[in-house]
Amino acid sequence: MGVEIERKFLVASDAWREGRVGVHYAQGYLSRESGRTVRVRVAGDKAFLTVKGPVHELVRDEFEYAIPVDDARAMMKLCDGPIIDKHRYRVPFGAHVWEVDEFHGDNEGLVVAEVELRDAGEEPALPPWIGDEVTDDRRYYNANLTVHPFQSW
Repeated sequence: MGVEIERKFLVASDAWREGRVGVHYAQGYLSRESGRTVRVRVAGDKAFLTVKGPVHELVRDEFEYAIPVDDARAMMKLCDGPIIDKHRYRVPFGAHVWEVDEFHGDNEGLVVAEVELRDAGEEPALPPWIGDEVTDDRRYYNANLTVHPFQSW
C-alpha cells in the first residue's frame, strides 16, 4: 500500500526560482468524496491515475499508476469540475526536494510548496523562501481549488 506524508506551505518570495525549469501539469478529478479523491494527471510527457484516501495527522493512503497520455487526456473530459493548470518545480533544500507549484488560470497568483516526509514526526529544514504553513487548510488542496479557485477567495 502506498502512503503519502506531506506538509504544504505558501511561498513567500521568488528566491527558489533561480535556474529552475518547471514541468506543465494538467490534472482533474474523477471523484472527490469524503476526503477521497481519484485524480488524472498529465505531467509533461507522462500521465498518472491516482487514488488518495482521507488525511489523518499528515498521513494518507495513496496509489498512483502510470497510464498512457492519450488515455489521461480522454479521462479529463470525464472530470468533475475545471482542470487544474500549473507548473511544478523541484527544488532541493537540505535533505528534501521541495515541489513548488505555480498555478495558472483561476488559481493565478497562488504559489505553494510541498515537502514529502518519511514519517509524520519528521521536521524538515525550511528554505528561506517558505511562508506560512497551510497543511491543514483544505482550501489549498488541489481538489478544492477546482471548486473554489484562489481568485474567488
